[in-house]
Amino acid sequence: MKISIIQSDPAWEDATFNLKNLSELISPLYNRTDLVVLPEMFNTGFSMNPGQLSESSDAETFTWMKNTAENGNFGLCGSYMVREKNLFFNRWIFVSPGKEYWCYDKRHLFSMGSEDKFFSRGKTRLTFSFRNTRISPYICYDLRFPVWSRNRNDCDLMLYSANWPESRRDVWAILLKARAIENQCFVAGSNRIGTDGNGIKYCGDSMIIDPYGRTIVSAAPDEMCSITGEISMTELYEFRNKFPVSGDADDFTINIV
Repeated sequence: MKISIIQSDPAWEDATFNLKNLSELISPLYNRTDLVVLPEMFNTGFSMNPGQLSESSDAETFTWMKNTAENGNFGLCGSYMVREKNLFFNRWIFVSPGKEYWCYDKRHLFSMGSEDKFFSRGKTRLTFSFRNTRISPYICYDLRFPVWSRNRNDCDLMLYSANWPESRRDVWAILLKARAIENQCFVAGSNRIGTDGNGIKYCGDSMIIDPYGRTIVSAAPDEMCSITGEISMTELYEFRNKFPVSGDADDFTINIV
């Protein structure tokens, strides 16, 4: 499977501009990759203004995702603000070129940025299969919580869409590698660049990691770009068979609140 990561610089709270800009970044990937990963809140930036910026689940951004995935013949994913009844979610959505889609609501809301005051917490972990690869998605702050990300022998590829600040860039890289090693999975992390409307700076450092914790491909910091790397399920399963760590793992139960 070929995975492409978009490292973008979203204009603050301007969905129309951002979708146009993303279209230009993505179009060279048409028919050249299997999966395109976008950052967290890719159409607005990490804004706490869902009352004005959120969309229904089938509105402009979702339509753009469906059309882009269909035209490019790849899966397309990332998170944005979704309104459902009277609740708001930081929702990660995956759209396939066959028009199937899957959704995951961010579990760990960033309380230090007041995200928990504006958005509802997700309660369900997601795994699904796409082009013979079992995928589990997460959003930004989820990366800090390894129990939630734990591979239950149902995942080959973990995807993280993020708005991860430059001030904690070393933590981003270390935790992506840790999730790959401890779960014997490929991990792909898409992060934004630029400065948001709150004055927070981001430098990207988007990357794809193999199950050994080695970097397959990484984006240059502060550069708006796309990067593509290839992962092999055959190599992954051979590694797991030779070094079956999961057989010694502890059983556990997560209490959903």
